Amino acid sequence: MITDLIIKNFAIIENLHVTFDQGFNALTGETGAGKSIVIDAVNLLLGGRARGEVIRTGAEEASVEAVFDLQEDSAVLCQLLERGLEAGEELLVRRVISRSGKNRVFVNGSLVPLVQLRELTSQLVNIYGQHEHQNLQRSETHLELLDNFADLGAHLDQYRQAFLNCQQLQQRLNELDMAERERQQRLDMLDFQRQELSAAGLVAGEDVELEQERTLLVHAEKLTAATSGGYEVLYGEQQAVCEKVSEVAEQLENLADIDPQLTPLGESLRSSLYSLEDVANELRAYADKLEFEPERQQWVEERLALLANLKRKYAPTVAALLEYQSAIETELADLSDVAGRREELQQQLDKARSRVFRVGEALSLLRKKAAAELAVAVEKELADLAMSKARFEMRLSPLAEPGPDGLEKGEFFLAANPGEAAQPLVRIASGGELSRIMLALKRSAPEGDGVRTLIFDEVDAGIGGEAATAVGEKICRLGKQLQVLCVTHLPQVAAFADRHYQVAKSEISGRTSTRLELLNEHDRVAEMARMLGGAQVGTRTLEHARELITSSRKRGAV
Repeated sequence: MITDLIIKNFAIIENLHVTFDQGFNALTGETGAGKSIVIDAVNLLLGGRARGEVIRTGAEEASVEAVFDLQEDSAVLCQLLERGLEAGEELLVRRVISRSGKNRVFVNGSLVPLVQLRELTSQLVNIYGQHEHQNLQRSETHLELLDNFADLGAHLDQYRQAFLNCQQLQQRLNELDMAERERQQRLDMLDFQRQELSAAGLVAGEDVELEQERTLLVHAEKLTAATSGGYEVLYGEQQAVCEKVSEVAEQLENLADIDPQLTPLGESLRSSLYSLEDVANELRAYADKLEFEPERQQWVEERLALLANLKRKYAPTVAALLEYQSAIETELADLSDVAGRREELQQQLDKARSRVFRVGEALSLLRKKAAAELAVAVEKELADLAMSKARFEMRLSPLAEPGPDGLEKGEFFLAANPGEAAQPLVRIASGGELSRIMLALKRSAPEGDGVRTLIFDEVDAGIGGEAATAVGEKICRLGKQLQVLCVTHLPQVAAFADRHYQVAKSEISGRTSTRLELLNEHDRVAEMARMLGGAQVGTRTLEHARELITSSRKRGAV
């Protein structure tokens, strides 16, 4: 729901910050005070068209921002995370319109494209009235409203899974049924690749081992000089280190009888001698293994070049090359036995299509039953909204082929007056009628499209008396489940509001400015009296306003 709305330099609004709450929020005010301007500002946050002329005179840019409570909107939270945007319990959206034409959109402080704003806020708010942002005017949403009304989500998921499985099998069959010429070309190419990879005799990890071997071969002379020469210095040559150490150790050992303190020194030196002899032996063994073979080095270089060429053509590692080789074998088997594979896939596809129709027909029966129930429920609600003669229906038309949402498409039809043929709702309904129809739909199926905030503009157009009271009561009851903002001229409607806001304009220093204020009980009675009696507000009018609010509260509480 919307918790805060901030508007700056938009039309005659200089700076406005208003806080909304759950339930029924009524917006009233004199004609021209700016009620429609507030709705137009909210419409910008829903991706509506931005026009430079809405910027307040003297300002270079206008901005509209809103804070949404997302505690009940997990789908929006998931979308924020998927887009790499900051996600929490609140969503802050801001749109800035500049005279230079450089309009900007921010979501939780991050600059985003306008299309992302539309995708996010369309799930949070619907405006019904003389505005572009109306889900009811998009026929593709009608079937979704019906499914939600009848709680057919599990049945629809079951159908979609069957449909997806069918599509995947059809795609595999289409791939298999490629033109014979293309198939043969593919076979030739795959056969060439198989022979090339097979001839290479690939061994997992060999490229790493060959790189290590190449390094040793390239530096074989240095390694030989170091190890063989080290052996000679330590042990092999005349007067080698080990021989001299042995002589010193022997001298110390012979002198131990004279001075026992030399004994540990002799022992330590003898131990070091043994270690040096071990190192010398290991150096000789290492040197004996080293052989500088130009032919081996050339073979290693050629092998590495072959592997590099295969990696460049097919896969980045030897392990991936082996996987690709296996995939080629599988595809060649499929392509070589097209007839058998096609028959197998066709059998699977036939079974999948049968399941799609079986599950789809079960869904269709539930939809037909639900469509009749929805029509009755909506017509019952419309009867209380000064549209007692209206006929509402949901028409389900079979598709030529199964679609992702079922075997049919659905669209709302309306005959607003007796004797008229029902026509598609999206083409004939006026703004006021749309608002009342959506109110009726929302009363019949509160969770129909998952949107938690509804804004009604001109929902009371062309009605009065008891019908107006019925509209107010219905909006009040709708507010028990959803957040509702309603711009109204009728006191019978406003009397049911949980919170009453007044839109008013004033002149300060020669400039007109609009403000939006939450009314306390005293000011609310005064505003209701103005709506009841116009400019002539007396004691009786004020008393009438109090009575209307009191009686409406009692009706709304039932």
